[in-house]
Amino acid sequence: MNIEELRDYCIAKNAVTEELPFGPDTLVFKVASKVFLLVGLDQLEGLSFNVKCDPEYAISLRQEFLQTVFPGYHMNKKHWNTVHANRELTDQKLLELIDHSYDLVFASLPKKIKENL
Repeated sequence: MNIEELRDYCIAKNAVTEELPFGPDTLVFKVASKVFLLVGLDQLEGLSFNVKCDPEYAISLRQEFLQTVFPGYHMNKKHWNTVHANRELTDQKLLELIDHSYDLVFASLPKKIKENL
């Protein structure tokens, strides 16, 4: 997976916006103004990104994929993972982690906002 594929996948999701709120080097994807994925645009070696994750699932992923999934860099380590693409996980699994993050954030939105989306 490369950053263009990551971006295309994220912006194709319902009600997603992309922003650069932390400066020109960090692209942030949001659903209804809530962050579900962050990716650095200044990466030279490999692609990594931060995704939200159920806390128990986050720990499980970190234990199973020691070279690929880490506690979220500059994030709440209980709820966020940093995932390195093109290592132990297939592109399909990476997409599943993106979906999981999006779904967690979407589920946390107020009912009225969800209905409007």
